[in-house]
Amino acid sequence: MSEEVWHIEPSGPLRGDVEVRGSKNAVSKHMVAAMLGTGPSTLLNAPEVGEVGLTAAMLEALGIHVEITPGEITIERGAEIRPRVPEEYTGLNRIPILMLGPLLHLAGEAFVPLVGGDPIGRRPVNFHVEALRLMGAEIEVGETGITAKATRLRGNRITLPYPSVGATETILMSAVLAEGKTVIKGAAMEPEVVELALFLQRMGAMIEMSPDRRIVIEGVERLRGASTWLAGDRIEAFSYLVAGLVTGGEVRVHGCPQDRLVTAITTLARMGARFDITDEWLTASAPAGLRAAAVQTDTHPGFMTDWQTPLMVLFTRADGMSVLHETVFENRLVYVPALQKMGCEIEVFAQCLGGPACRYHDSNAKHSAVVRGVSKLRGADVTLPDIRAGFSAVLAAAVAEDTSTLRGVNHIERGYHRPFEQFNSLGLKIRRGK
Repeated sequence: MSEEVWHIEPSGPLRGDVEVRGSKNAVSKHMVAAMLGTGPSTLLNAPEVGEVGLTAAMLEALGIHVEITPGEITIERGAEIRPRVPEEYTGLNRIPILMLGPLLHLAGEAFVPLVGGDPIGRRPVNFHVEALRLMGAEIEVGETGITAKATRLRGNRITLPYPSVGATETILMSAVLAEGKTVIKGAAMEPEVVELALFLQRMGAMIEMSPDRRIVIEGVERLRGASTWLAGDRIEAFSYLVAGLVTGGEVRVHGCPQDRLVTAITTLARMGARFDITDEWLTASAPAGLRAAAVQTDTHPGFMTDWQTPLMVLFTRADGMSVLHETVFENRLVYVPALQKMGCEIEVFAQCLGGPACRYHDSNAKHSAVVRGVSKLRGADVTLPDIRAGFSAVLAAAVAEDTSTLRGVNHIERGYHRPFEQFNSLGLKIRRGK
């Protein structure tokens, strides 16, 4: 089967409105959480992204009914639960590991294939496995996947060595029906984690958020189905705001609350962006041009790791030398060669630049980048390694001197809601090819 490619011509300033749907990172986790309810659960404002179809197929393989209509997903547990996620889902995304806890509650046993997702660095499953062991599960990590057994999970005190989003979500979904109290220390507090906790609370879970990254969960006997409206995707909102700035235009983003973008807004404002913000939308422009900056990614409420890919292209439009220091994933800069091919003047380093020493400071991980602006970008034929890299290559292509061909665009469609149509509506000269 021939793979779809996008051909993009330099298009001038991108202008217009974008409505942001619920986040890719939230919708699939909510779909897994819905397994735990005794009745149907409904997710509203759901994005049309590849991740939804993938998660739905896994759930259906387990005996969970999933109905998807535009903007809405309904999930209900079937009469019989099959506790095995088929091996054909190995390495496609990170969702199977999150199904371990719910399957142990529903079936007393589970098998999930090894996780995958974007090639942005190791996503160690040891935090998840260790947490479930502390809750009384017997776990074996094999070459093809993880096998687990537990007659009843029990609450425990769990300290995470790093505020991992996935591990926090695993513990949340395992603790809500466990016997007794679970305390997570060093929990991730990203908006998507809080959103998942609120959904579980709607289902009847007993969850408290305490200061200093502490979450306390008291196990209950059963959860019911619930309905929720997914909050707007902060990665998508930032990406389209930057699309306007990169091209010298202005994109008005609707549907993502300002509080989800607070650090991003200030970062862009320091570079010279001017913002207009209301309760319904926000927009950014840079009529006087952009200045270089030094930015470090961090866990929430710091500058989000997923925001740095479009930012890297924006750095090439800013006057001077910018520095990016990635502290969340050690291989997040895997997309840089594609941008270099398009003329972006980027150099990567193993040292910690632009911020204090991080946990990768004594490793060989190339996790810092220096970017020279303003660079003259050129069209190129590039293959996209992951979702966020894909979006950044579209931005580079929009301001390049001639036509670009992007391969692997399925990555973009896995994580962004109808990106081809959105870019088209903003005035990007984009066409599909094979």
